[in-house]
Amino acid sequence: MSRSLSPTELKRLHRDWRRQTDLRIGVILDGVQNPFNVGSMFRSAAAYRVDHMWLVPPSPDPATSKVAKTALGCEKLVPWELSPSGPDAVAAAKAGGYVTVAVELTDDATPMFELDLGTQVCLVLGHEDRGVRKDTLAAVDHVVFLPQLGKVGSLNVAQAGTAALYEVARQRWMAP
Repeated sequence: MSRSLSPTELKRLHRDWRRQTDLRIGVILDGVQNPFNVGSMFRSAAAYRVDHMWLVPPSPDPATSKVAKTALGCEKLVPWELSPSGPDAVAAAKAGGYVTVAVELTDDATPMFELDLGTQVCLVLGHEDRGVRKDTLAAVDHVVFLPQLGKVGSLNVAQAGTAALYEVARQRWMAP
């Protein structure tokens, strides 16, 4: 019969998984405006050991109360900076050695699981309604989408970002 892990066992489990990857992940929030989505992304970023986040206006500052309420302190665990534009954030990520991958529904997007994401990936997520800006899309290395099976055509940006973070990690865990 299964039992829940103790806090010590849980820490050991996560430490063992961390040791199985040399992955570096970055995230760009290209105008993600809802503070609860930004806070949720900080929480997911902390869970997946994101190295750096770039926030592009009008993304709210992580110190605001609504972001902090959802992030539950994780905004203090992930280094971040404001970037004046999406293309500037993409350029900074590329200068940091990341391959930039926008998660967006476009006519030329590749299913995310088909792209070998490598070990240094920066995910680009866009505004809740308008998505990743066109000038940002033009600057990234790849555009991917998350295939869905149901009748809903898209996910909330924080949910999509979390699913994308998992896929980045899963690919490295599954790599030979």
